[in-house]
Amino acid sequence: MSATVSTEPPPGTPFFADIRKIAVLAWPVLIGQLAIIAFGVIDTAMVGRYSATDLAALGLGASIYISVYITLTGILTALQPIVGLSYGAGRHEEIGEDVRQALWLAAALTIIGFLILYFPAPPLLQLAHAPDALRERTVAYLQILAFGLPAALVFRVYSALATAVGQPRLVMFLQVGALALKIPLNLWLIFGGLGIAAAGGPGAALASTALNWLLGATALLLLVKLDVFRPFAIFARFCWPVRRRQIALLKLGIPMGASYLIEVTSYTFMAIFIARFGTTTLAGHQIAANLGAVLYMTPLSIGIATSTLVARALGARHDAAARTLARHGILMACAIACCFCVIVLALRTLIVAGYTTNEHVTAAALPLVLIVAIYHICDALQVTSAFVLRAYRIVIVPTAIYAVALWGVGLGGGYLLGFNVGGVVPPWLTGARGFWVANTVSLAVAGVGLLFYWHRVSAHPAHADDARDAT
Repeated sequence: MSATVSTEPPPGTPFFADIRKIAVLAWPVLIGQLAIIAFGVIDTAMVGRYSATDLAALGLGASIYISVYITLTGILTALQPIVGLSYGAGRHEEIGEDVRQALWLAAALTIIGFLILYFPAPPLLQLAHAPDALRERTVAYLQILAFGLPAALVFRVYSALATAVGQPRLVMFLQVGALALKIPLNLWLIFGGLGIAAAGGPGAALASTALNWLLGATALLLLVKLDVFRPFAIFARFCWPVRRRQIALLKLGIPMGASYLIEVTSYTFMAIFIARFGTTTLAGHQIAANLGAVLYMTPLSIGIATSTLVARALGARHDAAARTLARHGILMACAIACCFCVIVLALRTLIVAGYTTNEHVTAAALPLVLIVAIYHICDALQVTSAFVLRAYRIVIVPTAIYAVALWGVGLGGGYLLGFNVGGVVPPWLTGARGFWVANTVSLAVAGVGLLFYWHRVSAHPAHADDARDAT
Protein backbone atom coordinates (compact mmCIF):
# COMPACT_ATOMS: atom_id res chain seq x y z
CA MET A 1 0.00 0.00 0.00
CA SER A 2 1.42 3.38 -0.91
CA ALA A 3 0.58 6.86 0.22
CA THR A 4 1.95 10.35 -0.07
CA VAL A 5 4.19 11.04 2.91
CA SER A 6 4.33 14.53 4.29
CA THR A 7 7.92 15.71 4.64
CA GLU A 8 7.11 19.07 6.17
CA PRO A 9 5.30 19.75 9.45
CA PRO A 10 1.96 21.48 9.28
CA PRO A 11 2.00 25.25 9.91
CA GLY A 12 2.32 26.51 13.48
CA THR A 13 4.59 23.94 15.09
CA PRO A 14 7.45 25.95 16.65
CA PHE A 15 9.04 24.84 19.90
CA PHE A 16 6.61 26.48 22.33
CA ALA A 17 3.57 25.36 20.34
CA ASP A 18 4.77 21.77 20.62
CA ILE A 19 5.47 22.21 24.33
CA ARG A 20 1.91 23.43 24.84
CA LYS A 21 0.51 20.43 22.96
CA ILE A 22 2.58 18.03 25.01
CA ALA A 23 1.70 19.80 28.26
CA VAL A 24 -2.04 19.65 27.54
CA LEU A 25 -1.84 15.85 27.36
CA ALA A 26 0.89 15.43 29.96
CA TRP A 27 -0.56 17.25 32.94
CA PRO A 28 -3.58 14.95 33.44
CA VAL A 29 -1.29 11.94 32.98
CA LEU A 30 1.11 13.41 35.54
CA ILE A 31 -1.57 14.06 38.14
CA GLY A 32 -3.01 10.60 37.64
CA GLN A 33 0.40 8.95 37.84
CA LEU A 34 1.29 10.96 40.94
CA ALA A 35 -1.97 9.82 42.51
CA ILE A 36 -1.04 6.19 41.85
CA ILE A 37 2.57 6.58 42.99
CA ALA A 38 1.20 8.31 46.07
CA PHE A 39 -0.22 4.91 46.96
CA GLY A 40 3.37 3.79 47.47
CA VAL A 41 4.38 6.99 49.25
CA ILE A 42 1.46 6.68 51.66
CA ASP A 43 2.17 2.99 52.21
CA THR A 44 5.84 3.70 52.91
CA ALA A 45 5.14 6.59 55.28
CA MET A 46 2.37 4.84 57.21
CA VAL A 47 3.94 1.39 57.38
CA GLY A 48 7.24 3.02 58.36
CA ARG A 49 5.51 4.37 61.45
CA TYR A 50 4.02 0.96 62.21
CA SER A 51 7.33 -0.97 62.36
CA ALA A 52 10.75 -1.15 60.70
CA THR A 53 10.22 -4.86 59.93
CA ASP A 54 6.95 -4.14 58.10
CA LEU A 55 8.64 -1.30 56.19
CA ALA A 56 11.41 -3.66 55.06
CA ALA A 57 8.79 -6.28 54.08
CA LEU A 58 6.92 -3.59 52.15
CA GLY A 59 10.11 -2.65 50.29
CA LEU A 60 10.90 -6.26 49.39
CA GLY A 61 7.30 -7.23 48.58
CA ALA A 62 6.66 -4.08 46.55
CA SER A 63 9.79 -4.74 44.50
CA ILE A 64 8.54 -8.21 43.56
CA TYR A 65 4.97 -7.05 42.91
CA ILE A 66 6.05 -4.13 40.75
CA SER A 67 8.25 -6.46 38.68
CA VAL A 68 5.22 -8.62 37.86
CA TYR A 69 2.70 -5.80 37.52
CA ILE A 70 4.83 -3.55 35.33
CA THR A 71 5.82 -6.41 33.03
CA LEU A 72 2.21 -7.46 32.46
CA THR A 73 0.89 -3.93 32.06
CA GLY A 74 3.83 -3.21 29.74
CA ILE A 75 2.53 -5.91 27.41
CA LEU A 76 -0.94 -4.36 27.48
CA THR A 77 0.49 -0.89 26.86
CA ALA A 78 1.08 -2.05 23.27
CA LEU A 79 -2.56 -1.09 22.77
CA GLN A 80 -1.65 2.60 23.08
CA PRO A 81 0.54 3.05 19.96
CA ILE A 82 -1.76 0.73 18.00
CA VAL A 83 -4.81 2.84 18.86
CA GLY A 84 -2.84 6.09 18.40
CA LEU A 85 -1.90 5.18 14.83
CA SER A 86 -5.47 4.09 14.01
CA TYR A 87 -6.88 7.24 15.57
CA GLY A 88 -4.46 9.49 13.65
CA ALA A 89 -5.33 7.68 10.41
CA GLY A 90 -9.07 7.93 11.09
CA ARG A 91 -9.59 4.15 11.28
CA HIS A 92 -12.00 4.24 14.23
CA GLU A 93 -13.60 0.92 13.35
CA GLU A 94 -10.31 -0.83 14.17
CA ILE A 95 -10.08 0.57 17.68
CA GLY A 96 -13.02 -1.30 19.22
CA GLU A 97 -11.74 -4.64 17.96
CA ASP A 98 -8.25 -3.95 19.29
CA VAL A 99 -9.66 -3.09 22.72
CA ARG A 100 -11.68 -6.32 22.85
CA GLN A 101 -8.58 -8.29 21.98
CA ALA A 102 -6.58 -6.44 24.66
CA LEU A 103 -9.17 -7.43 27.27
CA TRP A 104 -8.77 -11.08 26.28
CA LEU A 105 -5.01 -10.70 26.57
CA ALA A 106 -5.46 -9.14 30.02
CA ALA A 107 -7.44 -12.20 31.12
CA ALA A 108 -4.65 -14.54 30.03
CA LEU A 109 -1.97 -12.43 31.71
CA THR A 110 -3.98 -12.39 34.92
CA ILE A 111 -3.58 -16.15 35.33
CA ILE A 112 0.20 -15.92 34.96
CA GLY A 113 0.53 -12.96 37.30
CA PHE A 114 -1.74 -14.39 39.99
CA LEU A 115 0.25 -17.62 40.21
CA ILE A 116 3.56 -15.76 40.49
CA LEU A 117 2.30 -13.46 43.24
CA TYR A 118 0.36 -16.00 45.26
CA PHE A 119 3.22 -18.51 45.17
CA PRO A 120 6.31 -16.27 45.17
CA ALA A 121 9.43 -18.13 44.13
CA PRO A 122 11.49 -19.05 47.21
CA PRO A 123 14.80 -18.20 45.45
CA LEU A 124 13.81 -14.51 45.36
CA LEU A 125 13.37 -14.40 49.12
CA GLN A 126 16.45 -16.53 49.70
CA LEU A 127 18.57 -14.13 47.65
CA ALA A 128 17.57 -11.40 50.09
CA HIS A 129 18.69 -13.57 53.04
CA ALA A 130 15.41 -12.49 54.62
CA PRO A 131 14.76 -13.67 58.18
CA ASP A 132 11.62 -15.68 58.83
CA ALA A 133 9.59 -12.74 60.18
CA LEU A 134 10.42 -10.58 57.16
CA ARG A 135 9.70 -13.43 54.74
CA GLU A 136 6.32 -14.16 56.33
CA ARG A 137 5.19 -10.53 56.11
CA THR A 138 6.42 -10.24 52.52
CA VAL A 139 4.52 -13.35 51.36
CA ALA A 140 1.32 -12.16 53.06
CA TYR A 141 1.66 -8.78 51.33
CA LEU A 142 2.08 -10.39 47.88
CA GLN A 143 -0.78 -12.88 48.28
CA ILE A 144 -3.25 -10.12 49.07
CA LEU A 145 -2.13 -8.05 46.07
CA ALA A 146 -2.56 -11.09 43.79
CA PHE A 147 -6.34 -10.83 44.15
CA GLY A 148 -6.34 -7.24 42.86
CA LEU A 149 -4.32 -8.02 39.72
CA PRO A 150 -7.28 -8.83 37.37
CA ALA A 151 -8.90 -5.46 37.98
CA ALA A 152 -5.56 -3.65 37.71
CA LEU A 153 -4.96 -5.09 34.23
CA VAL A 154 -8.46 -4.15 33.06
CA PHE A 155 -7.81 -0.60 34.21
CA ARG A 156 -4.54 -0.58 32.25
CA VAL A 157 -6.45 -1.38 29.03
CA TYR A 158 -8.84 1.48 29.77
CA SER A 159 -5.94 3.82 30.52
CA ALA A 160 -4.11 2.96 27.28
CA LEU A 161 -7.25 3.59 25.22
CA ALA A 162 -8.24 6.85 26.91
CA THR A 163 -4.73 8.29 26.63
CA ALA A 164 -4.31 7.25 22.98
CA VAL A 165 -7.50 9.07 21.97
CA GLY A 166 -6.55 12.22 23.87
CA GLN A 167 -8.72 11.75 26.98
CA PRO A 168 -6.17 11.30 29.81
CA ARG A 169 -8.39 13.29 32.19
CA LEU A 170 -10.84 10.38 32.21
CA VAL A 171 -8.04 8.31 33.73
CA MET A 172 -6.83 11.06 36.04
CA PHE A 173 -10.21 11.60 37.72
CA LEU A 174 -10.44 7.93 38.68
CA GLN A 175 -6.88 7.78 39.98
CA VAL A 176 -7.28 10.91 42.10
CA GLY A 177 -10.56 9.59 43.49
CA ALA A 178 -8.86 6.32 44.44
CA LEU A 179 -6.12 8.26 46.23
CA ALA A 180 -8.70 10.10 48.32
CA LEU A 181 -10.03 6.73 49.50
CA LYS A 182 -6.57 5.22 49.99
CA ILE A 183 -5.64 7.37 52.99
CA PRO A 184 -8.58 6.45 55.28
CA LEU A 185 -8.46 2.81 54.16
CA ASN A 186 -4.76 2.63 54.99
CA LEU A 187 -5.26 4.19 58.40
CA TRP A 188 -7.98 1.70 59.20
CA LEU A 189 -6.32 -1.46 57.90
CA ILE A 190 -2.69 -0.75 58.85
CA PHE A 191 -3.30 0.52 62.39
CA GLY A 192 -6.65 -1.15 63.05
CA GLY A 193 -9.90 0.15 64.50
CA LEU A 194 -13.67 -0.38 64.37
CA GLY A 195 -13.27 -4.07 65.15
CA ILE A 196 -10.40 -4.63 62.69
CA ALA A 197 -7.04 -5.71 64.11
CA ALA A 198 -3.91 -3.81 63.05
CA ALA A 199 -2.35 -5.57 60.03
CA GLY A 200 0.69 -3.42 59.18
CA GLY A 201 2.06 -3.95 55.65
CA PRO A 202 -0.55 -6.55 54.60
CA GLY A 203 -3.23 -4.01 55.59
CA ALA A 204 -1.82 -1.59 53.02
CA ALA A 205 -1.99 -4.36 50.41
CA LEU A 206 -5.64 -5.04 51.26
CA ALA A 207 -6.51 -1.36 50.79
CA SER A 208 -4.80 -1.33 47.37
CA THR A 209 -6.59 -4.50 46.27
CA ALA A 210 -10.00 -3.08 47.18
CA LEU A 211 -9.29 0.12 45.27
CA ASN A 212 -8.01 -1.78 42.22
CA TRP A 213 -11.38 -3.53 41.96
CA LEU A 214 -13.21 -0.23 42.30
CA LEU A 215 -11.08 1.30 39.52
CA GLY A 216 -11.48 -1.71 37.21
CA ALA A 217 -15.26 -1.84 37.61
CA THR A 218 -15.63 1.91 37.07
CA ALA A 219 -13.44 1.78 33.96
CA LEU A 220 -15.66 -0.87 32.36
CA LEU A 221 -18.76 1.18 33.17
CA LEU A 222 -17.27 4.28 31.54
CA LEU A 223 -16.34 2.36 28.40
CA VAL A 224 -20.02 1.48 28.05
CA LYS A 225 -21.59 4.80 29.06
CA LEU A 226 -19.39 7.66 27.86
CA ASP A 227 -20.08 9.22 24.46
CA VAL A 228 -16.37 9.60 23.69
CA PHE A 229 -15.97 5.80 23.47
CA ARG A 230 -19.19 5.04 21.56
CA PRO A 231 -17.72 5.50 18.05
CA PHE A 232 -15.45 2.53 18.78
CA ALA A 233 -18.40 0.20 19.58
CA ILE A 234 -16.26 -1.73 22.05
CA PHE A 235 -19.07 -3.84 23.48
CA ALA A 236 -21.34 -3.77 20.45
CA ARG A 237 -20.65 -7.45 19.87
CA PHE A 238 -18.93 -10.41 21.45
CA CYS A 239 -15.78 -11.81 19.91
CA TRP A 240 -13.31 -14.56 20.72
CA PRO A 241 -9.56 -13.96 20.60
CA VAL A 242 -8.39 -13.40 17.03
CA ARG A 243 -4.99 -14.90 16.30
CA ARG A 244 -3.84 -12.13 13.95
CA ARG A 245 -4.69 -9.34 16.37
CA GLN A 246 -3.30 -11.17 19.39
CA ILE A 247 -0.04 -11.64 17.50
CA ALA A 248 0.01 -7.91 16.65
CA LEU A 249 -0.47 -7.01 20.31
CA LEU A 250 2.13 -9.51 21.48
CA LYS A 251 4.62 -8.53 18.79
CA LEU A 252 4.76 -5.06 20.28
CA GLY A 253 3.77 -5.97 23.82
CA ILE A 254 6.28 -8.70 24.61
CA PRO A 255 9.35 -6.56 23.85
CA MET A 256 7.72 -3.64 25.67
CA GLY A 257 6.95 -5.85 28.64
CA ALA A 258 10.51 -7.19 28.50
CA SER A 259 11.85 -3.63 28.59
CA TYR A 260 9.74 -2.89 31.64
CA LEU A 261 10.84 -6.19 33.20
CA ILE A 262 14.50 -5.37 32.65
CA GLU A 263 14.02 -1.87 34.05
CA VAL A 264 12.06 -2.95 37.08
CA THR A 265 14.02 -6.08 37.93
CA SER A 266 17.18 -4.00 38.02
CA TYR A 267 15.51 -2.27 40.99
CA THR A 268 14.00 -5.46 42.34
CA PHE A 269 17.36 -7.18 42.56
CA MET A 270 18.84 -4.00 43.98
CA ALA A 271 16.38 -4.31 46.86
CA ILE A 272 17.05 -8.03 47.22
CA PHE A 273 20.82 -7.56 47.35
CA ILE A 274 20.61 -4.46 49.55
CA ALA A 275 18.52 -6.48 52.01
CA ARG A 276 21.75 -8.32 52.82
CA PHE A 277 23.08 -5.14 54.43
CA GLY A 278 20.31 -5.22 57.04
CA THR A 279 16.80 -3.95 57.69
CA THR A 280 17.89 -0.36 58.33
CA THR A 281 19.80 -0.09 55.04
CA LEU A 282 16.87 -1.65 53.16
CA ALA A 283 14.47 0.85 54.75
CA GLY A 284 16.75 3.72 53.65
CA HIS A 285 16.85 2.28 50.14
CA GLN A 286 13.05 2.07 50.11
CA ILE A 287 12.82 5.80 50.84
CA ALA A 288 15.28 6.66 48.05
CA ALA A 289 13.49 4.32 45.63
CA ASN A 290 10.13 5.84 46.50
CA LEU A 291 11.44 9.36 45.92
CA GLY A 292 12.93 8.28 42.61
CA ALA A 293 9.58 6.81 41.60
CA VAL A 294 7.77 10.06 42.45
CA LEU A 295 10.24 12.11 40.38
CA TYR A 296 9.96 9.59 37.52
CA MET A 297 6.27 10.39 37.06
CA THR A 298 6.98 13.74 35.39
CA PRO A 299 9.22 12.48 32.54
CA LEU A 300 6.99 9.40 32.26
CA SER A 301 3.95 11.64 31.71
CA ILE A 302 5.83 13.74 29.17
CA GLY A 303 6.95 10.56 27.44
CA ILE A 304 3.40 9.20 27.26
CA ALA A 305 2.03 12.50 25.94
CA THR A 306 4.82 12.88 23.40
CA SER A 307 4.42 9.29 22.25
CA THR A 308 0.68 9.80 21.76
CA LEU A 309 1.18 12.92 19.64
CA VAL A 310 4.00 11.33 17.63
CA ALA A 311 1.89 8.22 16.94
CA ARG A 312 -0.98 10.38 15.69
CA ALA A 313 1.36 12.39 13.47
CA LEU A 314 2.81 9.20 12.02
CA GLY A 315 -0.69 7.82 11.45
CA ALA A 316 -1.53 10.99 9.51
CA ARG A 317 1.80 10.67 7.58
CA HIS A 318 3.24 13.91 9.04
CA ASP A 319 6.74 12.50 9.48
CA ALA A 320 8.61 15.77 9.95
CA ALA A 321 6.09 16.96 12.53
CA ALA A 322 6.45 13.68 14.39
CA ARG A 323 10.23 14.05 14.53
CA THR A 324 10.01 17.63 15.76
CA LEU A 325 7.47 16.73 18.44
CA ALA A 326 9.68 13.90 19.64
CA ARG A 327 12.74 16.12 19.90
CA HIS A 328 10.86 18.81 21.79
CA GLY A 329 9.34 16.29 24.20
CA ILE A 330 12.75 14.87 25.08
CA LEU A 331 14.18 18.35 25.64
CA MET A 332 11.22 19.33 27.81
CA ALA A 333 11.59 16.26 30.05
CA CYS A 334 15.34 16.73 30.54
CA ALA A 335 15.03 20.45 31.32
CA ILE A 336 12.39 19.82 34.00
CA ALA A 337 14.51 16.99 35.42
CA CYS A 338 17.43 19.40 35.91
CA CYS A 339 15.13 21.71 37.90
CA PHE A 340 13.98 18.81 40.08
CA CYS A 341 17.60 17.84 40.69
CA VAL A 342 18.33 21.27 42.20
CA ILE A 343 15.19 21.12 44.38
CA VAL A 344 16.03 17.67 45.75
CA LEU A 345 19.60 18.68 46.56
CA ALA A 346 18.35 21.74 48.45
CA LEU A 347 15.55 20.01 50.37
CA ARG A 348 16.92 16.49 50.86
CA THR A 349 16.88 16.68 54.68
CA LEU A 350 13.25 17.77 54.80
CA ILE A 351 12.28 15.17 52.21
CA VAL A 352 13.73 12.28 54.23
CA ALA A 353 12.16 13.64 57.43
CA GLY A 354 8.78 13.34 55.75
CA TYR A 355 9.30 9.58 55.41
CA THR A 356 10.75 8.60 58.76
CA THR A 357 11.62 9.82 62.25
CA ASN A 358 14.08 6.97 62.83
CA GLU A 359 17.57 8.52 62.96
CA HIS A 360 19.29 5.34 61.75
CA VAL A 361 17.01 5.03 58.72
CA THR A 362 17.54 8.76 58.04
CA ALA A 363 21.32 8.30 58.06
CA ALA A 364 20.98 5.40 55.60
CA ALA A 365 18.65 7.33 53.26
CA LEU A 366 20.35 10.75 53.01
CA PRO A 367 23.39 9.73 50.89
CA LEU A 368 21.11 7.76 48.57
CA VAL A 369 18.86 10.78 48.05
CA LEU A 370 21.90 12.76 46.87
CA ILE A 371 22.48 10.14 44.18
CA VAL A 372 18.79 10.09 43.24
CA ALA A 373 18.97 13.79 42.30
CA ILE A 374 21.52 13.08 39.53
CA TYR A 375 19.99 9.73 38.64
CA HIS A 376 16.69 11.46 37.83
CA ILE A 377 18.18 13.42 34.92
CA CYS A 378 19.41 10.21 33.30
CA ASP A 379 16.04 8.60 33.99
CA ALA A 380 14.22 11.44 32.20
CA LEU A 381 16.36 11.02 29.08
CA GLN A 382 15.88 7.28 28.81
CA VAL A 383 12.13 7.12 29.49
CA THR A 384 11.12 9.84 27.02
CA SER A 385 13.41 8.41 24.32
CA ALA A 386 11.95 4.93 24.90
CA PHE A 387 8.35 6.14 24.64
CA VAL A 388 9.06 8.07 21.47
CA LEU A 389 10.53 4.94 19.89
CA ARG A 390 7.39 2.99 20.82
CA ALA A 391 5.33 5.48 18.81
CA TYR A 392 7.42 4.39 15.81
CA ARG A 393 6.72 0.75 16.78
CA ILE A 394 10.40 0.30 17.53
CA VAL A 395 10.65 -2.08 20.48
CA ILE A 396 13.24 -4.82 19.96
CA VAL A 397 16.44 -2.76 19.79
CA PRO A 398 15.44 -0.65 22.84
CA THR A 399 14.92 -3.88 24.78
CA ALA A 400 18.46 -4.98 23.89
CA ILE A 401 19.82 -1.59 24.97
CA TYR A 402 17.99 -1.91 28.30
CA ALA A 403 19.37 -5.41 28.86
CA VAL A 404 22.99 -4.38 28.32
CA ALA A 405 22.73 -1.12 30.26
CA LEU A 406 20.46 -1.94 33.20
CA TRP A 407 21.35 -5.57 33.81
CA GLY A 408 24.99 -5.40 32.73
CA VAL A 409 26.18 -1.95 33.81
CA GLY A 410 23.57 -1.28 36.51
CA LEU A 411 22.97 -4.53 38.31
CA GLY A 412 26.32 -6.15 37.51
CA GLY A 413 28.26 -2.99 38.29
CA GLY A 414 26.22 -2.43 41.43
CA TYR A 415 27.05 -5.91 42.69
CA LEU A 416 30.77 -5.33 42.11
CA LEU A 417 30.70 -1.97 43.86
CA GLY A 418 28.19 -2.71 46.59
CA PHE A 419 29.87 -5.88 47.82
CA ASN A 420 33.39 -4.59 47.10
CA VAL A 421 34.25 -7.53 44.86
CA GLY A 422 38.03 -7.51 44.52
CA GLY A 423 38.51 -5.39 47.63
CA VAL A 424 39.53 -2.22 45.77
CA VAL A 425 36.29 -0.20 45.94
CA PRO A 426 36.52 2.94 48.14
CA PRO A 427 34.25 2.82 51.22
CA TRP A 428 31.95 5.59 49.97
CA LEU A 429 31.08 3.46 46.90
CA THR A 430 30.21 0.27 48.78
CA GLY A 431 26.88 -0.90 50.16
CA ALA A 432 23.63 0.58 48.88
CA ARG A 433 25.49 3.60 47.47
CA GLY A 434 27.41 1.39 45.07
CA PHE A 435 24.18 -0.02 43.65
CA TRP A 436 22.67 3.45 43.19
CA VAL A 437 25.78 4.89 41.52
CA ALA A 438 25.97 1.97 39.08
CA ASN A 439 22.25 2.29 38.35
CA THR A 440 22.68 5.98 37.57
CA VAL A 441 25.48 5.21 35.10
CA SER A 442 23.35 2.49 33.49
CA LEU A 443 20.46 4.90 32.91
CA ALA A 444 22.86 7.38 31.29
CA VAL A 445 24.11 4.63 28.95
CA ALA A 446 20.54 3.57 28.10
CA GLY A 447 19.37 7.15 27.57
CA VAL A 448 22.19 8.03 25.18
CA GLY A 449 21.77 4.75 23.28
CA LEU A 450 18.01 5.21 22.87
CA LEU A 451 18.40 8.85 21.83
CA PHE A 452 20.89 8.03 19.08
CA TYR A 453 18.79 5.13 17.84
CA TRP A 454 15.67 7.35 17.66
CA HIS A 455 17.66 9.95 15.70
CA ARG A 456 18.54 7.25 13.18
CA VAL A 457 15.14 5.62 12.69
CA SER A 458 13.10 8.83 12.75
CA ALA A 459 14.81 10.04 9.58
CA HIS A 460 13.09 7.23 7.60
CA PRO A 461 10.12 5.95 9.63
CA ALA A 462 8.37 2.72 8.68
CA HIS A 463 4.60 3.24 8.59
CA ALA A 464 2.16 0.73 9.99
CA ASP A 465 0.56 0.30 6.57
CA ASP A 466 3.88 -0.20 4.79
CA ALA A 467 6.11 -2.03 7.27
CA ARG A 468 4.59 -3.85 10.19
CA ASP A 469 7.82 -5.59 11.03
CA ALA A 470 9.73 -2.62 12.47
CA THR A 471 12.29 -3.46 15.13
